[in-house]
Amino acid sequence: MHHKEFLDKIDDTKVVAAIAEAERRTSGEIRIWVSHRKISDALAAAQKRFLKIGMDKTPEHNAVMIYLAPHSQVFAVIGDSGVHEKCGDAFWTEVTSQLSADLKKESITDALVNAVRKVGDLLAAHFPPGAGGGNAMANDILRD
Repeated sequence: MHHKEFLDKIDDTKVVAAIAEAERRTSGEIRIWVSHRKISDALAAAQKRFLKIGMDKTPEHNAVMIYLAPHSQVFAVIGDSGVHEKCGDAFWTEVTSQLSADLKKESITDALVNAVRKVGDLLAAHFPPGAGGGNAMANDILRD
């Protein structure tokens, strides 16, 4: 599938609803960034975007970004220091393995919804709602 077709296949309404539902259960933030650019290092690109949009500024450092670059067929899932302290490397491996498998067998929308739910479960377990703020960031899917 051409990357433009891939981007057009995302049902923003369903993904944004999943983000809103996940964030109702936590003080954490979840954002999705979809890039149309060709990149060589998804993790570096995700970290750059994470900082540029201020995801490192949450009071409890509990933000997570799911970054997709379909043109390059790569993605990254990154979180701020508070999230990493609570879940460690095993969680990131689990989320990225699931997302990778889902992207191969499911629609992009379903893959993103599943990833958001999994991240939301972690955030809800460690960062209850009300502690450290609310939904301070928009839930829309960001694109460049």
